[in-house]
Amino acid sequence: MSLRPDLAAIADLIPQNARILDVGCGDGALLEHLSETKNVDGRGLELSQQKVNASVARGLPVIQGDADTDLGEYPSQVFDIVILSLTIQATRNPKAVLSEMLRIGRRTIVSLPNFGHWRIRLGLLATGRMPRNKTLDNEWYDTPNIHLCTIADFVDLAATCGAEIEQAFALTPAGRTKAMSPRSWGPNLLAEGAIFLLRGVR
Repeated sequence: MSLRPDLAAIADLIPQNARILDVGCGDGALLEHLSETKNVDGRGLELSQQKVNASVARGLPVIQGDADTDLGEYPSQVFDIVILSLTIQATRNPKAVLSEMLRIGRRTIVSLPNFGHWRIRLGLLATGRMPRNKTLDNEWYDTPNIHLCTIADFVDLAATCGAEIEQAFALTPAGRTKAMSPRSWGPNLLAEGAIFLLRGVR
């Protein structure tokens, strides 16, 4: 089974035998892959009951829950890695969600679409309408993405939450990943998305 490009890149960052929590795990594709290839002790949290059912049908330990309200139930530092893939922009309070993830995990991995990509900027300038692409494929009035951000915005959020960026990768239009310097201007303009490996600074 082939993974979505950002999930495949995230999988490469996970060490063998890690204890992980996948927040917004969808149908469990990443958890299943990591269980089979990395022997992880994985758990999932997913808002959609339909996707929870799909994950459980795969034999995965996934529960129904909301990242905005349920992460506070977990003890501090209970996971080696907490993952949030293409979901932070759909949370009601991204700062609180990221802070909780940094608290409960020794490391945190976040992937996100980049609203600063040049095609989005150009589309907004040319049409005067909210742009759509493969990742942001909803009309403005029915999108689950309520806090769209750029790579530069997320870098600032990470700093606000007291996180150190250990590694960062740009997602290219071809679905490849490339190591990036998160504060440089290039990725914020050219990358369709990004992946960050973070560590809470205490």
